[in-house]
Amino acid sequence: MPSSTDLPVRADTLARIDVAPPTDGSDPALPSTLDPATGPVDPVDASVDLLDAPVDSLDAPADREVLRRVLDTVLREDVLALRSTAELVRRPDGPWLRLTRPPHAGAWLLPVRADGFQCEYAARLPLLEAEADGARRTDTAGVLAALRDLADPQDRSGFDDFAHECRQAVAVARLHESAGPSVRAALADRHGPDPSAWTGLRASPALDTLAAYLQHPVYPTAHARSGLDAAALRAHAPEFHAAFQLRWAVVAREALTLAGALPAWWPDPAALGLPRLAASHLALPVHPLTFDRLPDPAIRVERPYLDVLPTLSMRTVASTADPSVHLKLPLPTASLGLLNRRTVRPGSLVDGAAGQRLLAAVLDREPRFRDRVLLADEQSYLHAGHELLAVMVRRYPPVPEGALVLPLAALLARGPDGALVLDRVAQRFHGGDRFALIDAYLSLLLDWQTTLYRYGIALESHPQNVSLVLTEGRPPRLLFKDNDGPRVNSARCPLPHDDFADPRTLTTHDGPLADVFVTITVHLCAGAVAFALPPAERERVLDLVRDRVAATADPDLRRRVLAATRLPVKAMVTAGTLLSKQRSGAADINKHYVTGPNYLRRPTATR
Repeated sequence: MPSSTDLPVRADTLARIDVAPPTDGSDPALPSTLDPATGPVDPVDASVDLLDAPVDSLDAPADREVLRRVLDTVLREDVLALRSTAELVRRPDGPWLRLTRPPHAGAWLLPVRADGFQCEYAARLPLLEAEADGARRTDTAGVLAALRDLADPQDRSGFDDFAHECRQAVAVARLHESAGPSVRAALADRHGPDPSAWTGLRASPALDTLAAYLQHPVYPTAHARSGLDAAALRAHAPEFHAAFQLRWAVVAREALTLAGALPAWWPDPAALGLPRLAASHLALPVHPLTFDRLPDPAIRVERPYLDVLPTLSMRTVASTADPSVHLKLPLPTASLGLLNRRTVRPGSLVDGAAGQRLLAAVLDREPRFRDRVLLADEQSYLHAGHELLAVMVRRYPPVPEGALVLPLAALLARGPDGALVLDRVAQRFHGGDRFALIDAYLSLLLDWQTTLYRYGIALESHPQNVSLVLTEGRPPRLLFKDNDGPRVNSARCPLPHDDFADPRTLTTHDGPLADVFVTITVHLCAGAVAFALPPAERERVLDLVRDRVAATADPDLRRRVLAATRLPVKAMVTAGTLLSKQRSGAADINKHYVTGPNYLRRPTATR
């Protein structure tokens, strides 16, 4: 397949495109009611279910924005080979791509601009134009219908599914527009106007809420969650910062697998109103949205118990009584792809614990990171061998109450006053120099991740799962969580690594490790921030990444990252919604790749 840098060009139309809370480990008593002083924002009124409404004229701005992101994705993932077989043409208003796949179909024209972040081009306008008659499709449904007609008949249902995702994303955008101002105002009333002062683990879900309003760097409909209506989102999604109480089930002890220790406040069946089962059963927390779907052998408990707040992942909730404890619970939904279900497979619990132990073993050998890299404790979990009957108990390490625990995913979010969180944090800790802040966290992150690579490990630590811990008077630290899904080169990893349940974890060569390093650490943790900045600042950040990788990576990784002509790029929509696994060939829908331009490669770089 030709790369998009080798697009055939019509000579008569060619034009150059210029790339223009308690944290000491104690387990306080479980509260029965919300504390009005620290309780979360009330949910937005759920009287009207906007997700059930068709896209109409009121949705047009949101639909155009979704369409723009969808067209970007079509180009980036080379859907239907449209990008790699396109011709670059010039019109008076700027560059267009002539999409000619399949050959027997009529050509479509797409206005583009030069980009460079994971794809050479991005959509300049949200539209497709039919070459034959000049008719324009300017709505997402119309564009996807046109693409569906170009697809192999056995793949067309995937385009229907994606169209539904897009309708959900438009509806959620409306929810965000209506609820966002009041949610941010309530957060400011509770925590203050400046997010850099939202310190301690107790404030961490509020920072997650700010991050939840951002778009995903590569998935165009990330706010769509299949199977959940507007009322469910308002009551349980992180964007709305609404508290709720968990539901519970009890399961016979012999049907359960328990690893580690449960918190001291964990209720027994007697506390849930089932004293006769206290000796024979254990209590299992259940997300309210999952409660009515529980399989046998679970016995549903009618009494709700434990006040929680949603975190950025939605299926993980934070205890309002002890914010150092989070619970990862199955949700009956999918996000970032219809095949990307948000249940909790028992094997993923095993792998998360194994991943943490592997990282701890590296820290034992690398003392320079011991005070700079923190690991959440994910050794405790409970499951009944079913993806809806499981929980992981995450315990955060002690963090000073005055420390800012900032998920990297929130750096580009807007605070209550509209300012970037990045700028507020830079003002507090670096005298307003946001490059100094970016340098501080990226230097540590790249040093740690390249060190892991030398041990034969690549960690899937995207910005949602890495937090920057900032305390006055001490160097920045990084806190890592959710360590399932790494790639480990068993041929050269010198540490014990045989505890993983997922056979895809282990490989015997470095290609899969480099793919994870590039698509997560480089693209999402570094590149997404750099390309959100003005061009001059962007180049400064990219130079920082180049220099840090050159200084810390081994020769193989330097070659793969800095000298390669193209870099791996996640094809999440293709693998997650458009195609079945049989059609895409994806062994892991979160690790299915195409390639894009290497924005880190200097002109003098060699292979």
